[in-house]
Amino acid sequence: MSLLVKAQRSKRQLQHITPQNAGWRYIGFDVWMLKKGETLDFDSGEREFCLVLVAGLASVKTRTADFPGLGGRMSPFERTPPWSVYIPPGETVSVTADADLELALCSAPGCGDLPARVITPGEVNVEHRGKGRNQRTVHNILPDTQPANSLLVVEVYTDEGATSSWPAHKHDTSLPGKETQLEETYYHRFDPPQGFAFQRVYTDDRSLDVCMAPYNQDVVMVPRGYHPVAAIAGYNSYYLNVMAGPDRKWLFSWEADHAWINSEGYPRP
Repeated sequence: MSLLVKAQRSKRQLQHITPQNAGWRYIGFDVWMLKKGETLDFDSGEREFCLVLVAGLASVKTRTADFPGLGGRMSPFERTPPWSVYIPPGETVSVTADADLELALCSAPGCGDLPARVITPGEVNVEHRGKGRNQRTVHNILPDTQPANSLLVVEVYTDEGATSSWPAHKHDTSLPGKETQLEETYYHRFDPPQGFAFQRVYTDDRSLDVCMAPYNQDVVMVPRGYHPVAAIAGYNSYYLNVMAGPDRKWLFSWEADHAWINSEGYPRP
């Protein structure tokens, strides 16, 4: 199966990734494009969800909670943190678009011991990482420091012509205190929207070694291995990451050949 999932732009549901069609165990990822006034209803079942308002306005109701009037940014490239909603297992959910809405449904196995809650932009930690041509801005929507059962959710901005998810790192092996096993998806957006990026997914032994060119609203799946991204000159990059695995902790290993990018030797004079 290809690791690049093309957007179905002629449909309301742009993306539909499940553990079954992805061939892995944890992550589900959907993107819906709703017109103002349209409603999306679903049951969370045995999974927890993080609903991310990538762009637009919405009201969300569950069996136990009512969250009206959510949203603020009308494009992810406003670079303000998003509004999001955490949904536990065993819930019925109804999302109504209060304006045209780009909605990401991030999911993973859950155990139902947490309440539904809104994650406001003010609760999202904003980080600026890297240096030289390897800088990015990170919005930690649902990090491992905040309550959830399996999910980790983050969005990343990379300026045109720069790299991110770099130096190459991986999180595919359970090494207590050093590395956790996490599947990952990248939902790509570009400004201007006709842009694309390059993303490579590869392992040390090169048993997996794939280079892809995701376009706007495409998804790259990372079942294992390293997964750097290079933004093309002229096109700013945004991606929404979902991670999940047996241990809800983001611990990773750098690829030894490229770890020097983190040192005082970069940028080179």
